[in-house]
Amino acid sequence: QVQLVESGGGLVQSGGSLRLSCTTSGRTFSDYVMGWFRQPPGWERAIVAAADWSSGSTTYYEDSVKGRFTVSRDNAKNTMYLQMNHVNPEDTAVYYCAAKPRGTDEWAHWGQGTQVTVSS
Repeated sequence: QVQLVESGGGLVQSGGSLRLSCTTSGRTFSDYVMGWFRQPPGWERAIVAAADWSSGSTTYYEDSVKGRFTVSRDNAKNTMYLQMNHVNPEDTAVYYCAAKPRGTDEWAHWGQGTQVTVSS
């Protein structure tokens, strides 16, 4: 069973930066596509970024975060990161990391979420 634990959320001023972490329970990166999602207040959860590190590195970013957010990993720590730069109030949301078995369409494993609040 894959376990995901997010951390790093908090309150940040508009224009600032924040780094979220997602620590996994094992060798997740070779077997899963990893993703970051967010759910703003009153909105449905939606994908922000994704990465497939099984062979090389393939990444996806939702249009509103391109050029501002970056997904990375530290294999030794079994941890994925979401570096968030130039944040704005529209980035306020609960952020979740998720894992999808490669070759499937289902995001099967989720973390508990971490709150990010951007003040204007």
